[in-house]
Amino acid sequence: MSTDPSTSSAAAAEEKSNKRKSKKPKYSRFTQQELPAWQPILTPRWVITIFTLIALVFIPVGLAAFSASQRVVEVEYEYDTECIPDSYKDNATAYIKDDNTNKTCTQKLSIKSKMQAPIFVYYQLDNFYQNHRRYVKSRSDEQLRTKDKENDVSSCSPEDYVTINNKSEPIVPCGLIAWSLFNDTYKIQNKDKEVVINKTNIAWASDRTTKFGSDVYPKNFQASGLIGGAKLDPTKPLSEQEDLIVWMRTAALPKFRKLYGKIETDLEANDEIVVVIENNYNTYEFGGKKSLVLSTATWIGGRNNFLGIAYVVIGSMSLLLALGFLLLYILKPRPLGDPTYLSWNKNPGGLR
Repeated sequence: MSTDPSTSSAAAAEEKSNKRKSKKPKYSRFTQQELPAWQPILTPRWVITIFTLIALVFIPVGLAAFSASQRVVEVEYEYDTECIPDSYKDNATAYIKDDNTNKTCTQKLSIKSKMQAPIFVYYQLDNFYQNHRRYVKSRSDEQLRTKDKENDVSSCSPEDYVTINNKSEPIVPCGLIAWSLFNDTYKIQNKDKEVVINKTNIAWASDRTTKFGSDVYPKNFQASGLIGGAKLDPTKPLSEQEDLIVWMRTAALPKFRKLYGKIETDLEANDEIVVVIENNYNTYEFGGKKSLVLSTATWIGGRNNFLGIAYVVIGSMSLLLALGFLLLYILKPRPLGDPTYLSWNKNPGGLR
């Protein structure tokens, strides 16, 4: 019996086409889930041991973190209401907007405990939502990074262009974040001597070197009719304007601190320092608050009691669970995998 060559070739072509269309993966032990697997059996001894180890690790770490946090010496002074003259108490917004009013405010602060250098100087803002979607997006990272992109202001409205001599010029740096740069200033005196506040290396090194260009200079900044905050030095590149770099790293919460500078000399206990504040930043219009914070640091950083407390609480809970399981294991032991605890063995009649 002869076979038609055309039929044979058609069948072969169809078989080849089916193989080509198949989505079946190439066989391997991984794709077929045939690799060796290990599933731990959580026996009472294992569970008690694990909870005990968690407690032995978490409780000492939590106590150490809490102790380190308690060693941090912190002085906080909220000055937004204290630095308003009595005649403007009922209209603080008018005071802060008036260029002719004296914004200098002098206050004395007492140092309760010795503060060892470096002492970090922060400004703290409350009820300021830097995490607002439109605010966060109002910047141009490309413009900040390279000079060739100074016209890349598509995401910076309304602080994108300024009209100069009937010509639109790009603002560098553009956007609402840069426009609202914090502009209060602080000077500190101790025993009639000025305490130097070092403002170098207060920003992240990665931000200075990669996010802000050394060939990008401020241009037309705060040149529009509405001035939001501090002005920038047009002779210094953005990579050297560390106040701006710190400010541009937006905060996640409405209450935040940003580093203003560092004091590299000790302040002794019972020292009375004089703080001279230039109260320029307008937080009064949106009900915000401003504070000056002096703080030391330990291996855990600044004061953060929550972390130590959380570790101690989790460790204590683990210890209680370990003790509970241990008592249960001693008082009511049972063989592992006892079939009498199966539901159909407990109630045989329920299966009918």
